[in-house]
Amino acid sequence: MSTETQTLYAAFSGHLSAALDALEGAGTLPGGLKRGAITVEPPRDPAHGDLATNAAMVLAKPAGLKPRDLAEALVAELVKLPQVTSAEIAGPGFINLRLAPAAWLAELRVIAALGPDYGRSTMGGGTTVNVEYVSANPTGPMHMGHCRGAVVGDALATLLEFAGHKVIREYYVNDAGAQVDVLARSVHLRYREALGEDIGEIPEGFYPGDYLVPLGKALAGEFGDRYAAAPDSEWLVLFRERAVAAMIVMIKADLALLGIHHDLFSSEAELQAAGKPAEAEAWLRARDLVYDGVLEAPKGKTPEDWEPVELPLFRSTRFGDDQDRPIRKSDGSWTYFGADLAYHFQKAQTADAMVDIWGADHAGTVKRIKAAVAAMTGADGVPTPFEIKLVQMVQLLRNGEPVKMSKRAGTFVTLADVVREVGKDVVRFTMLTRKPEAQMDFDFAKVVEASKDNPVFYVQYCHARVRSTLRKADAEGRAPQAGAIELLGEEELELVKLAAQFPRLVEAAAAAREPHRIAFFLHDLAAAFHGYWNLGNDRPEKRFILTQDAALTDARLFLAAQMGQLVRNGLALLGVEAVEEM
Repeated sequence: MSTETQTLYAAFSGHLSAALDALEGAGTLPGGLKRGAITVEPPRDPAHGDLATNAAMVLAKPAGLKPRDLAEALVAELVKLPQVTSAEIAGPGFINLRLAPAAWLAELRVIAALGPDYGRSTMGGGTTVNVEYVSANPTGPMHMGHCRGAVVGDALATLLEFAGHKVIREYYVNDAGAQVDVLARSVHLRYREALGEDIGEIPEGFYPGDYLVPLGKALAGEFGDRYAAAPDSEWLVLFRERAVAAMIVMIKADLALLGIHHDLFSSEAELQAAGKPAEAEAWLRARDLVYDGVLEAPKGKTPEDWEPVELPLFRSTRFGDDQDRPIRKSDGSWTYFGADLAYHFQKAQTADAMVDIWGADHAGTVKRIKAAVAAMTGADGVPTPFEIKLVQMVQLLRNGEPVKMSKRAGTFVTLADVVREVGKDVVRFTMLTRKPEAQMDFDFAKVVEASKDNPVFYVQYCHARVRSTLRKADAEGRAPQAGAIELLGEEELELVKLAAQFPRLVEAAAAAREPHRIAFFLHDLAAAFHGYWNLGNDRPEKRFILTQDAALTDARLFLAAQMGQLVRNGLALLGVEAVEEM
């Protein structure tokens, strides 16, 4: 990035580094001090200035200096910068800087110069992050229980790419468990139904949704009555494979309605067929991380049918878990954990870091899989960074009342039905308006409400207002111009100061794996823009288009255009389109 397009916070990090270099050169600071914990950020209280740094606090102790003494030396260097109008020491040694308007006007030009790349970072350094999300059982269409994790995972993947990572978007297909046998038997019922048999009520425990009817008809058309009365040994594997394939097609179509497309669909059945769990077990045994032992009896009242059984156990307690975990069942088949352990071992071969997005109902398995990843990737070096983000369920409401279940799906409200009713962008943005670990209500009436209380509308309306203003100005022969932006005053520059935080926010959100921070920022930006816009209602001289002042009009249009660009950049990270009018 050239100096002309270097963002403000990045530039001042560079200025601070140069000031520290100067102090080293003068002998005030010893060389070689670690600077990784130094920050340049807005002060918590805007009244304290425009930028703050903890550099003196971080370096004083290893430098053998008092924080305020080091701060005074730093301030003497920083006030030499033409952009700095004052530098003050606060508390034990924090440094607050005030910047000249020219610094913020320069940032406004940077936003215009970088356009859709404003905020893009090289922080990731091209390292590969595997983000696994959704990974719902392939037994039916997507429902709203899957929606929030799908959006969080997809937005995180986009955010990480914008921050300089390579990203693998992965879906783990759980197609080796008992639930897919139940699916196959449910399809067989629909197959017999398609042949004309009265199957009556769907038996308890089977999948009742009529989404299986088309598949049953297709199989009846292909095989006739060949398997109608045949023992399941003749058709179970075939129907299971066909059913899973059909469900994956359906799942991909449902996710596409949300704008979600994965790079990789990994099959648990294929993983087991390839012997990967057995390879992982052998690898762990060779390092004394799996042993044959007996699990403790269940806590509390022991069930009458419980008896001690020797099983292969992973030494999970060595890595922070509460107890060692079985990787095989008593019949020799793999436990869910045993298969997941091998799957994560496989993922770690192709990624520098991994993130799993799970539903909160899987919280009980977090410790064991983290222990497994630590063991398998850290035995011969540093463990692969691995995080699990838990996402709470969403309660569906309509005008405050719980939504009844979908008849078509059998037991749930389908994702497709929700997207078709309120739109992809409303669903995606709404899912990111709260931290994923917080409970969420999704009220069909409120998410489409045209009010400032609806964050989706509030942010979209901000962009629509910008575009409407630019269209009106164009009709009057006016256009955004950077040449007169020195005419912008303090109230206008407050918008720029907020906008300038976007690049550092992108890096912080990517590092924390928290895409919802982008949605929060957009809401704050929209609030600031609407607040400035509303000034013009009572103070006509604050309107964007002033018939009596062409230069100031063009400057404010330039400001508006860049605010619109920033909203587009943020919405793009969330997978949401910016509307032109409302």
